[in-house]
Amino acid sequence: MRFYFVERDLPELAAPYETVAGVDEVGRGALFGAVVAAAVVLSPEACSELVKAGVRDSKRLSAKRRMTLAEQIRAIALDVQISHATHQEIDQINIFQASLLAMGRAVEALNPVPSICFVDGKFPIPHLTPPQQNIIKGDQKSVVIASASIVAKVWRDQQIIELAAEYPQYDLIANKGYGTQKHLLALQQYGPSPYHRLSFKPCRL
Repeated sequence: MRFYFVERDLPELAAPYETVAGVDEVGRGALFGAVVAAAVVLSPEACSELVKAGVRDSKRLSAKRRMTLAEQIRAIALDVQISHATHQEIDQINIFQASLLAMGRAVEALNPVPSICFVDGKFPIPHLTPPQQNIIKGDQKSVVIASASIVAKVWRDQQIIELAAEYPQYDLIANKGYGTQKHLLALQQYGPSPYHRLSFKPCRL
């Protein structure tokens, strides 16, 4: 598996798009909080610049490096939008539908409307205004999707850190809402918080 981009392989540079967007979600597998999506609009020139800056799959970057790159992405992007689907919406419509909802909200808020939107994963976003193209493992293949993943992860991590002060028993600063052993033990001992996803088995009362 390669952890860097080669410009000639980028789908956003394969055709003469005036602007390209990427959208990705984070927090899909977490037990706590919203699922968060970011959408980023870039020019082809900005895509090349972010490749050189070292943008890649957010999971392959340290937290400090993600924060630095998120600032660079925001500075160079034509637009960046962040949206989410709440833990209540996740419980009502399921995490799959909530992830698509969050991504759709982020893309529809973009200005300008991009020439095309690259969507991470194999499932299209329903009723999306711009044309879209799905890319499986898109955060490893598209610099604009990777940019969206970085922005989304930095934003969500910060939200979780802020909520962690209210709920220290769940070790949220360390686990960011995911089901670590310490988190699962805390759920058994204290039960779920108001922000836990009750439709997820470990959180059920």
